[in-house]
Amino acid sequence: MSMHRIRRHKLHTQSTDLDVTPFMNLMIVLVPVLLLSMVFTHTSIIELEFPSADSSAATIGETLHLEVVVHDGFLSIADGRGGKIKDLPQIRGQHDYEALSLVMRELKRRAPDKRDITILLESDTDYQTLVSVMDRVRSYRAYQALDVVDAELFPLISLGDSPSENNSSPLASAGEKQIAQRS
Repeated sequence: MSMHRIRRHKLHTQSTDLDVTPFMNLMIVLVPVLLLSMVFTHTSIIELEFPSADSSAATIGETLHLEVVVHDGFLSIADGRGGKIKDLPQIRGQHDYEALSLVMRELKRRAPDKRDITILLESDTDYQTLVSVMDRVRSYRAYQALDVVDAELFPLISLGDSPSENNSSPLASAGEKQIAQRS
């Protein structure tokens, strides 16, 4: 009888092979589906220079301090020390980015060594408007030897708050506003 129990025990302890074929089939289908559903994005980084008390003292000697002031109904291009250069009203409810690009090209032609610009924004300016203005003041598309290239305009961009309507000097630069607030 003890011999019979040993044999029965041996029959029950035999191992069975694990069938992984259904799992492999699932992986063969799942991997391409996941790869096809991935969204490929292009991220670009723009370096910004924020005005500070130290940097504003260094720029006092410059002759041209370019500013683009983004308002709800128009874009205003100005020399922060010399006055308004041009106002660009909206066309069909949209800011006129093409005219902004043309004005920036003309300013670059007149001041080829100038590389910095300040963009002043109202508090409710949306992100897409900011990005569109930054793209138009940073560079423009030009044709060179049968190729389309991005020609540099003013790549060093500083951001600031748009002057309020109550401010007596609406063209004050962001750096000057910060110094006034600290005093």
